[in-house]
Amino acid sequence: MSERKPDVLPIGRQVALTAKALAYAFNAALVEAGGSLPIWLVLSSLERDQWRTQHELARSLGIEGPTLTRHLDALEQMGLVARRRDETDRRAVKVETTEAGRALYRDLLRAAIAFDKRLRTGLDQSELDQLRALLLRLEGNLGPGFAVAPRQM
Repeated sequence: MSERKPDVLPIGRQVALTAKALAYAFNAALVEAGGSLPIWLVLSSLERDQWRTQHELARSLGIEGPTLTRHLDALEQMGLVARRRDETDRRAVKVETTEAGRALYRDLLRAAIAFDKRLRTGLDQSELDQLRALLLRLEGNLGPGFAVAPRQM
């Protein structure tokens, strides 16, 4: 006896496909503004949270140190960030945005806000609250070790 295909997509697949489409569209909006999703994530984290060291920044982004190093190498070559050794701990590297990095961050922030406004079209606050609650419940159903810290713009 063959297993019957479901009439609708499983919710996990629907969420994954929607997340992929959103990430693609968000990256396209950031590219149009002169950046990309990786650039936005690094610059916004630096501007918003003022991480003290490269290690702390990698942890906040949920990526490994070598991956962040590659991103920072590129951002440094573009003149968007500067790295320097911490005077109190020579093993630690501090990362800061440059003036060009802050200017690009402002452009990308405008693009992120416009993208968010586009996504909210036709949804009222109670629907947005419900969507957030449902997404958090789905995340909670994954169990320990899969939760993602809430992120802001």
